[in-house]
Amino acid sequence: MIYIIDNIANYFLYLFIIHYGFRISPRKNRLFIGASVWIMLSVGVINAYFDTNSPIVYIVWSVFSICLFFEDSLGHLLILSAALMYFTGIVDTFSVMLIQIVLIGGGVGSTDITWWMEPAYLLSFLVYLLIYLCLFQKNDVYLCDIKLKYKFALLIQGGIFQLFYDFVFVFFEENHARYGLDAYVVFSISIVGAIYSIFLTLGLAIRNILSDRQNRELQSFMHMQKQQYDYQLQQSAAVRRFKHDLVNHIGVLRELANQKRTEEVKEYIDTIWHIQDEFDLKIHTGDSSLDVIVNYYLYLAAKENIDFAVSGKLTGKMGLEMFDITILMGNILQNSMEAAVQTVTPEIQVELIEHKKEIFIVVSNSVVEKINQPKGFLMTSKADTANHGFGLQNIAATVEKYSGEYYTESIVENGKAVFRISIAIPKDGVQKNTIPKDKRRTGYENMYCGR
Repeated sequence: MIYIIDNIANYFLYLFIIHYGFRISPRKNRLFIGASVWIMLSVGVINAYFDTNSPIVYIVWSVFSICLFFEDSLGHLLILSAALMYFTGIVDTFSVMLIQIVLIGGGVGSTDITWWMEPAYLLSFLVYLLIYLCLFQKNDVYLCDIKLKYKFALLIQGGIFQLFYDFVFVFFEENHARYGLDAYVVFSISIVGAIYSIFLTLGLAIRNILSDRQNRELQSFMHMQKQQYDYQLQQSAAVRRFKHDLVNHIGVLRELANQKRTEEVKEYIDTIWHIQDEFDLKIHTGDSSLDVIVNYYLYLAAKENIDFAVSGKLTGKMGLEMFDITILMGNILQNSMEAAVQTVTPEIQVELIEHKKEIFIVVSNSVVEKINQPKGFLMTSKADTANHGFGLQNIAATVEKYSGEYYTESIVENGKAVFRISIAIPKDGVQKNTIPKDKRRTGYENMYCGR
């Protein structure tokens, strides 16, 4: 019976680590998932019948179960399942040793471990849960994001620990009568220390990821700022050229007027007006900082033949710093551009809605197909999630900084797939996150009232 429980416990540990640690989704086909469960139970029964737990059989069922249960490339799943079998075996060994030492140190003579496996697996699961809650979920970083060198370091580190503790534990087990409780306490602390060192290694890997992410975010922001600066530089150069030739234009108009060539004067004025219109701001939102960003993306949209429209106007500044407006709207409009340009009829619509206490910004863009995602969550659809997606996190962080809220949805509207993000920013947002999160009002159900 212990082998069946052993298989089931390991199976659930694998599913937990792969799904919550590597963020790999299960297969949608229930036939494969059922086959995965059936193989795991069958091998457990076989091991129980023959009273053995062969490493070969253990490897085979682990690999087959994972490959059938999760939807990913076969090669990746093969490597992942083998590594997990090795690593979880180390943590399980630590847990068994810890329980045995406590019991042996407490005077239990027998060292039969058959009934200690269940609490050992529970202890192992608690270790994985702590890693997930304290490191991964807290920092929005997962094992799939960690560099390969850190993954190898964890496996090698665990292997060294296991070799050492296997040797020491056998010595203690054979000579436990010669040692007092203090020796077992020291050994227990050393095992806890070994597990803690795994936390430290993971923490170092996560800090490295967060540092790289911050550098990429800064580079992205600087690139965005440079693009906007270049655009403004072009506009400024156009203004200077126009001013330089303005005297000549006035001279030509004067001569045409002296010759009473009225129609030609009108045509020449229209030409000058058209030149002036090219470097004038097309969109006025009411916030000068927002004007710069929106007009820049209008310029980019025109180059990509994207229908870009802005409706609504603010009565004054939003209350956000220029840096934060650039982060927020720059990332939103950049993502909208990248998605819309892939569609047959690319469209981007920006709506500005001002209420008494809040400002709503709604950005909608055409997409190739409806995105299957939980409503209200920002996520990247790009394959390279390590280098993409931090812009979405910046959007969420900026909204939260000003005690605002955001809501995303993917819908089909007028026969077209549309992605929409709606943002609510309090007008007193300059106070920055002073409202408790559980007290914030959503307000989206009243967003369009009075329009």
